[in-house]
Amino acid sequence: MDLQDQLKNLFPDHEPEETDEKEDIDHGLWLQDDPIICKYEKRKGKPITILEGYTGANEDFKELTKMLKKDLSVGGSFKNDVIIIQGDYRDKIMTTLKSLGFNVKRVGG
Repeated sequence: MDLQDQLKNLFPDHEPEETDEKEDIDHGLWLQDDPIICKYEKRKGKPITILEGYTGANEDFKELTKMLKKDLSVGGSFKNDVIIIQGDYRDKIMTTLKSLGFNVKRVGG
């Protein structure tokens, strides 16, 4: 007996709502057609994740950087149209960006 059947036994009069529509999440960020390049480097012996190729405005850069840093609980910055996140978080960053609607491309190992 799975969870659905157990819930039907507990609440026989309840009819679940079916929602096939995805919620469109708008964070106010400018989405682009070209992929954001996510790569890994070591600088001074410490790992960093670099995001290149985002062509939004400076305010969008600030918001996206802040969102990623808060989501991962790490430090980082953006300079010269490049977002730098401390540590190797390529998989988590790519998952987050894809959920926001960005096209992401992984470069390197």
